[in-house]
Amino acid sequence: MNQLRVRVGRYGGEIELVHGVLPVRQVLGIGLNYAGHAKEQGQALPERPVVFSKSVLAVSVSGAPIRVPKACQDRAQVDFEGELAVVIGEHPRDLPCRDVPRERAGEWVLGYAAANDVSARWWQKQGSGGQFFRGKSFDTFCPLSAVRPAAGVPTPPGPGGLRITTRLNGVVMQDSTTADLIFDVPTLVAELSRGLTLAPGTVILTGTPSGVGMARSPQVFLNHGDEVEVTVEGVGTVRNAVVFE
Repeated sequence: MNQLRVRVGRYGGEIELVHGVLPVRQVLGIGLNYAGHAKEQGQALPERPVVFSKSVLAVSVSGAPIRVPKACQDRAQVDFEGELAVVIGEHPRDLPCRDVPRERAGEWVLGYAAANDVSARWWQKQGSGGQFFRGKSFDTFCPLSAVRPAAGVPTPPGPGGLRITTRLNGVVMQDSTTADLIFDVPTLVAELSRGLTLAPGTVILTGTPSGVGMARSPQVFLNHGDEVEVTVEGVGTVRNAVVFE
């Protein structure tokens, strides 16, 4: 099945549909959504999804550089997070994605993409009073692969899950499956839509598995000239060089 190309417009990402273009309207992220990642962070499994947002201007594409601004270069802190992204589309009967029952969540899913939730850890924590937005939202900090239409992807997590692999300069850093998700895709769509309309063009980053650079000993952060590659089985690959501005 043909993939839907993602491109970067002047003010955010856009998804090319068969007829027309769907702008990325919001990016929602889920923290601590893999049991292995929660464990490596020393955190208890959350009872509800941990939700944060990223700027739509952070959206980028495979092949474009991750540009690390000067504001992030005074300390080693920029990290990788390989993720499965979900894209909300138009409902066949034009119904809004609001207060959606879990068993019907798939009716609003346009497709899936591989994503890198690039994170500036100091800005995510100490630099912003513990609010994630700034550390997650620098320009180019949300590279996405092309979108694989939902009909062409096994419903995650599925038997055994979809494998997610992150490589840094060819070395495997993250290797897990969506079977380790705490909250699966239908649950996330249902929970996020409670009293909150998920407009077409909403991108949900479903969380990252264990192996992030911050949790390693010694810690591993991105440097100028690095290349990061995230592959989600059956979905796609997003590959980006790292450039310090």
